[in-house]
Amino acid sequence: MSLLVEPSSEQVKKEKLYQAMGLTDEEFQLVEEILGRTPNYTETGLFSVMWSEHCSYKNSKVLLKKFPVTGEKVLQGPGEGAGIIDIGDDQAVVFKIESHNHPSAIEPYQGAATGVGGILRDVFSMGARPISILNSLRFGELTSPKVRYLFEEVVAGIAGYGNCVGVPTVGGEVQFDSCYEGNPLVNAMCVGLIDHKDIQKGQAKGVGNTVMYVGASTGRDGIHGATFASEELSESSEEKRPAVQVGDPFMEKLLLEACLELIQCDALVGIQDMGAAGLTSSSAEMASKAGSGIVMNLDLVPQREKGMTPYEMMLSESQERMLIVVQKGREAEIKEIVDRWGLLSAEVGYVTDDKRLRLMHNGEVAADVPVDALAEEAPVYHKPSSVPAYYKEFQEQGAYVPAVNDLKETLLQLLAQPTIASKEWVYDQYDYMVQTNTVVSPGSDAAVVRIRDTRKALAMTTDCNSRYLYLDPEVGGKIAVAEAARNIVASGGVPLGVTDCLNYGSPDKPEIFWQLETSTDGMSEACRTLETPVIGGNVSLYNETSGGAIYPTPVIGMVGLIEDLDHITTQDYKSVGDLVYLLGETKPEFSGSELQKMLEGRIFGKAPEIDLALEKQRLNQLLKAIQSGLVASAHDVAEGGLAVALAEGMTSGRVGVRVQQEGTDAVNLFAESQSRFVVTVSPENRSAFEAIVDAECIGEVTNKDQLVVCDENGKAVLEASQEEIVTAWKGAIPCLLK
Repeated sequence: MSLLVEPSSEQVKKEKLYQAMGLTDEEFQLVEEILGRTPNYTETGLFSVMWSEHCSYKNSKVLLKKFPVTGEKVLQGPGEGAGIIDIGDDQAVVFKIESHNHPSAIEPYQGAATGVGGILRDVFSMGARPISILNSLRFGELTSPKVRYLFEEVVAGIAGYGNCVGVPTVGGEVQFDSCYEGNPLVNAMCVGLIDHKDIQKGQAKGVGNTVMYVGASTGRDGIHGATFASEELSESSEEKRPAVQVGDPFMEKLLLEACLELIQCDALVGIQDMGAAGLTSSSAEMASKAGSGIVMNLDLVPQREKGMTPYEMMLSESQERMLIVVQKGREAEIKEIVDRWGLLSAEVGYVTDDKRLRLMHNGEVAADVPVDALAEEAPVYHKPSSVPAYYKEFQEQGAYVPAVNDLKETLLQLLAQPTIASKEWVYDQYDYMVQTNTVVSPGSDAAVVRIRDTRKALAMTTDCNSRYLYLDPEVGGKIAVAEAARNIVASGGVPLGVTDCLNYGSPDKPEIFWQLETSTDGMSEACRTLETPVIGGNVSLYNETSGGAIYPTPVIGMVGLIEDLDHITTQDYKSVGDLVYLLGETKPEFSGSELQKMLEGRIFGKAPEIDLALEKQRLNQLLKAIQSGLVASAHDVAEGGLAVALAEGMTSGRVGVRVQQEGTDAVNLFAESQSRFVVTVSPENRSAFEAIVDAECIGEVTNKDQLVVCDENGKAVLEASQEEIVTAWKGAIPCLLK
């Protein structure tokens, strides 16, 4: 229901109504100083959303400055809808990842669906055509009925939106841990292609130019969505359902095509998605970036509901909407394109030179505030940081060595752990072949999408093992970046850059801020060493419920360039007789491992070590061997260790593998040491491969459909048939959902 009469400025101050909007007493006082008066209700709302963590990064900005954001191929770093990296031939790749965690916790279908819609708009508002969607999902344990409901609905929401809009969902990851029980993570990534000449900016330039509204009408859905995303979930969060938007993928498809056509029209000056904070963020940010101002008449905004107030219109996060700036006098050209796609358009304002956002409603000034104050001048906090007691305790513990009696039984149990098990139940709901450019579909190390009319392709992945980050945020941050790079290289790609989604608990707690601070140190160092600049991303804090905070989960979205289609490599074994190599050293590292969690029901101890210089060397060697045509298959060794990696290479074919190792115990088979790969090589390429790559030949691909591991004397210590492996691996998630 609308507040037909908004509370007065005096009421806002006296009754501290601003607190419910998310502003502190000190922040409200700062707004009064900026304006030289007490803000009215609408103005208070504008500041509350623009100064929320979701829009201003006020608690994380000090840390984001550490990331390397430039590089010779970076055409657009952080600050626009999405980042852009040059891939040659006057083409570029555009990509970004965003979170939709809180909405997905209370309305999982629409929360996930609108997360997909929003990330698509971030990419096509840059002028790029979206070519793929990925996601990174975290849930509690599937033994819980509520978690099963959230999992099923989130996947359905992603599928429902992505499939209808006609962009393939090609990859991602799903992990399960009890810390996500009440606060699932739903991170959506979009990758697009663009010609350099078509790159757009979200800027309101040119005094007198017209501000136009394009797309769906504005309703009361999603009001204060940005603020809702910047607070902890609690018992009362169910009441915030109105803060979850409702998406329409068919409208999005029309908007996508209309925007890509608008970009070819030279009357267009600037374009920005109405994402978090809706009309407020798009208008204030476009004006601030251009050093200009905007006057907007809210009576002209297309409205879905009667009696909407300025506050409601400005803070609504209704979906499928764009704000554009058009050369004065050429509005008809824009309107003709928009009309042809069956969308609404309205001239709602014009650009000024006074650096103010002025809103008119019913002939009166509803708000008058400086745009820089909204977009750039939010207070920045460097919150107190302290080392958690649990971390000190873990650092003092000796190495955890699990008691494993039956190697085969342990392997089959690991393959059935939901985090390791096949995610086919998930990706079978996605249309990953639409647009017909998907070369490597979900299930391998990285997804691969070809670039039409070229010999090139893009490899893409999302990665993060949050257990390592919980044990040691700095080391875990390095590993997250390195694992993404491993997946790109194992697919034949050169890592280009990173978009990240930093999901953490409340930064107001010193132990959580410490996690954020130290993990961004590790990520920054890894990005510098591996030469993968961070070109954009998203911060999602306050991921907490009464049960406590989630593990620190900075998801890494990475894209790589495959320079020739012949370099595309997958993890499944190709030919009987191929030699099996292990790259990297295995150490007794089990803390944070899938095996530790499976056996102990919790994780503890020191995270596995990583040497970034060695990582870089190994990635370079493997990539050179792949580009030289010497590698038949490649797969990084991740959760579950070597035995799981060997088994995963068998799941798609009718071949087996026989390997021999000294001291075949749990360490060799299940430890999660870093910087390792399983690679197969045709015998005739043996000497050429060994001349490039430091690796140990441990066995060969066989015509028997079983995995056999032998000790140094050739005695089999683990034998598992392909049928047993596939049954355990493929059956786990469907079985738990029943």
